[in-house]
Amino acid sequence: MKIAVPTRGEVVDSHFGHCEFYTIFNIDENKKIASCQTLPSPQGCGCKSNIAQVLEELGVTIMIAGSMGNGALIVLKKHNIEVYRGCEGKIIDVVNNFLSGGIKDSGEACSHTDDNHECSENH
Repeated sequence: MKIAVPTRGEVVDSHFGHCEFYTIFNIDENKKIASCQTLPSPQGCGCKSNIAQVLEELGVTIMIAGSMGNGALIVLKKHNIEVYRGCEGKIIDVVNNFLSGGIKDSGEACSHTDDNHECSENH
């Protein structure tokens, strides 16, 4: 299993499309972190970039995020990536909490405006 986390510094970025990079965790058969790598974040809105396709090609099946718009959620789901929103804190702690069953999707999407661009399901 591979889990991607939008990252800023060492914490979950509060918004998927604005992160510094994605941390990709490789999880072994015992639900333990085997390794991790980082992937630079494309510039601009996450729902309009090719990041979902790139993550899918890398084998990512789970995205643990702070917040994201419906457009990004739809694009990730089209690329077979299950999304868990509403997460915050150090990425290592969040991933370990997820692996122990402690994280559920918040079900809440952001509705922000940035550079006159609003992320919504219209993307």
